[in-house]
Amino acid sequence: MSMQFLKARQTKYAVYAATYIAVVLAILTTSNVLANRYDKSYDATSNKRYSLSDQTVKIVKGLKQDATIRYFDQASRFQSAKDQLDLYANLSPKVHVEYVDPDKKPQLAREAGIKSYGTAIVQIGANKQEAKGVTEEGITGAFIRNLKNTTRTVCFVTGSGEHQIDDSERDGYSRLKDLLGKDEYTAKSINLLQKAEVPSDCTVLVVGGPSGDYQQPEVEAIKKYVEDGGRGLFLLDPPLKIGRREIADNDALMGLLQGWGVTPDKDLILDMNPIGQLAGLGPEVALVTGYESHAIVREMKGSATGFPLSRSLDVKNGSKTTVEKLFSSSESSLATNKLNSPNVDPEDAKNRKGPMTLAAAGTYNTGKEKVQGRFVVIGSSGWAANRFLGFNGNRDLALNTMNWLSSDEDLISIRPKEPEDRRVTLTRAQMNWVKTISQFVLPLIVIFAGVSVWWRRR
Repeated sequence: MSMQFLKARQTKYAVYAATYIAVVLAILTTSNVLANRYDKSYDATSNKRYSLSDQTVKIVKGLKQDATIRYFDQASRFQSAKDQLDLYANLSPKVHVEYVDPDKKPQLAREAGIKSYGTAIVQIGANKQEAKGVTEEGITGAFIRNLKNTTRTVCFVTGSGEHQIDDSERDGYSRLKDLLGKDEYTAKSINLLQKAEVPSDCTVLVVGGPSGDYQQPEVEAIKKYVEDGGRGLFLLDPPLKIGRREIADNDALMGLLQGWGVTPDKDLILDMNPIGQLAGLGPEVALVTGYESHAIVREMKGSATGFPLSRSLDVKNGSKTTVEKLFSSSESSLATNKLNSPNVDPEDAKNRKGPMTLAAAGTYNTGKEKVQGRFVVIGSSGWAANRFLGFNGNRDLALNTMNWLSSDEDLISIRPKEPEDRRVTLTRAQMNWVKTISQFVLPLIVIFAGVSVWWRRR
């Protein structure tokens, strides 16, 4: 009776074991089939470094014809680019990726003009562009050049104390120049004092924080350019009268903008928002976290932008212009008219309370079919300087503004993220603490644990 019971029990356990093994095998098989059929991944990095940006997704999913990415390298090194290129292929069935070994197919490499291993060529229709590296910036840049297929030139006005695109110091615009280059814009400087005429090859004209007055011929040249269908970006600081670098009132230029419906006020905005202080910003930096519905800022919800030494704007439509607000200072901001003293009393009853408009975008009706002037006015120029361009959403704002001005609205989005510096910085006291823990405390714990085990087993 007991033997039969044991046999029945063993049979029962054998059935359980077989069922368990079958279930595990079924789960493993199903998981492998799903993994092969649905190639999905999750990017756990804080800034989604290993995911394609919104800009790339927008461009690739908006393709109207097939695109081919050909990667030329030795076959043993294909894998080094596969992870990046597969991200593009997974976005759209219109994207095809081909891997070519130049040593095995020299004719294809010769036709493509390949000079070195690790080169990617992006072809859309009859257009071909070599990627400037097998990175998202490089591959997406090649897509943009194929789709636009035109030269876009951003002209920066010089001669009156503006920020310089070749200046790599804190207040220079060299990083902005590099940033525009990654979005396939060419940047150059022009001097309207030497010739009061905007060159015909300028896609966008930038007035970047002049400290001196513009002469009437310069203002007339800018007026003619925009009202004939040109595009202008005006970054204008408050007319501060303190320190070694005083800012002129620039009445002639202000009068032009006022005629278009944007009046820069002679004030300085101070932001008392405690969030800005937590981010390490002083009250002289206006922190913006909310945006209007204009195309330039529509995609920027959730991003913060900062504007050092900013002024407010009064905005209204003109006789031939339509003007929209882009964003405003916070409710905890205030504006003072005391521009000749570094000491400002936040409790002064003469201060204006926020929010106040910081930026506006407008269009000018030229009266010509399909020819429209465009302009953007922002009451600060320091936000685009080298020292501040990397702050949160400032890069995206700069490129979105340029895209809208050059009628490249399809490129407006959030760009690829730059690598974050995640190094841990310790004080000397913290270093000594870590050293003591690792060299003395942890070894003593291990020794104590070993002695305790030995003592119990005696």
